[in-house]
Amino acid sequence: MSATKTKAAAAAETMTATVESATDASVKGFEKSVAAVKEGLEKATKSLEASQVKMKEGVEKAVKTSEELLAFSQGNLEAFVKATQIYATGFQDLSKHIAASSKEQIEESVAFSKSLMGVKSVKEAVDLQTTYAKASIEKAVAESNKITDATVKLAEQAAAPLAARLTLAVETFGKAN
Repeated sequence: MSATKTKAAAAAETMTATVESATDASVKGFEKSVAAVKEGLEKATKSLEASQVKMKEGVEKAVKTSEELLAFSQGNLEAFVKATQIYATGFQDLSKHIAASSKEQIEESVAFSKSLMGVKSVKEAVDLQTTYAKASIEKAVAESNKITDATVKLAEQAAAPLAARLTLAVETFGKAN
């Protein structure tokens, strides 16, 4: 029996050693798995934090761009209102000038008609008519030139605020590209 006991003891020792070796291997494998999971979680956490930072920067940039566009659009609206005011005022002034010119022309026409009624000969009537026609054409051309000049000046003045905004837009948004 002692040989059997020795064999059993040896087998028990071998089994104990095997179990201990397997246990050590399992513990080391588990520890490696835990370490790998921790490392993966740390990498994922760092990646998420970096993504959050980039997302926050992107949102802040988008908000800033939106605010700039809103401010720029407000400036465009103000320029449009100013241009409209300039045009309305200038158009009103042109209308007053045309009305005054028309009134003057009607008064001259009435005066001509009265003087034409007082002529004593056909030659005098023709001379008076020729003088009146020549003066009327000269005044009409002069008035036409004045109105054309005033219209061009009005168009330039009314377009100035809009042109300034266009220039600013090209300077501002041309840099972004």
